[in-house]
Amino acid sequence: MLKVENLHFSYSKNGDHALNGASLQLQQGEVGILLGKNGSGKTTLFKNILGIEKPSSGSIRFDGENLLKMPRRERARRIAYVPQHIHFGDLSVLDSVLMGRVAYFGMRAGREDYQAVEKILRDMQLDTFASRSAEALSGGEKQKITIARAMAQEPKLMIFDEPTGNLDIANEQLIIREAKRLAKEKNISVLSSLHDLNQALAFGDKFFFMKDGQVKYAGGREVFTPAVIKDIFDTDVRIAQVDGRTVILQNF
Repeated sequence: MLKVENLHFSYSKNGDHALNGASLQLQQGEVGILLGKNGSGKTTLFKNILGIEKPSSGSIRFDGENLLKMPRRERARRIAYVPQHIHFGDLSVLDSVLMGRVAYFGMRAGREDYQAVEKILRDMQLDTFASRSAEALSGGEKQKITIARAMAQEPKLMIFDEPTGNLDIANEQLIIREAKRLAKEKNISVLSSLHDLNQALAFGDKFFFMKDGQVKYAGGREVFTPAVIKDIFDTDVRIAQVDGRTVILQNF
């Protein structure tokens, strides 16, 4: 379980807090979605969980272990990061995914590392592209490679930064299905930021609405109310049921 408690962080010594008492809990195998305006603290919270930044106070624990005191190499074996944009350079698909094993093999990959990567490529239906240049593939395929590389770390928690950004509708659905499948089949916790509320409803199990560096609202689908969305996004919406699914409709 990921447990973030009362996290405070500022980018400058005397500046305003980018995180101002942020707290959340995410169980193993759950997909959690961070929602909020730009500047609400989502990216900063990710950076603190990943160890890129260090909070001035508060705690971050995963499966009872203190992440703030954990060596970077050990943290990389537990937490994988899937950025929105990545450049693979001249690497093949196989070598791009193999980079996710660095926390295990250091300077030189061994037989077990190649076997692990080959299995991931088969599982994600990327094996037919293994020898091709990763940069030559489509946006959706590149995003799948990024997820596969994260999976090569054998993490217990995966963090996604706007995983569907700049993708077409078909690839958006593909990435959401793939990430959700991994969470359920591999019992991996997923924490992702998204802008699209309807995508969030389709993707998530638990939702965290951020404002002013805090998680102001948290819960399941019941937390999606017109009042909450008005408070977080300053926009009026209607919530409807379409073919048995909850849909957020913006009022114009």
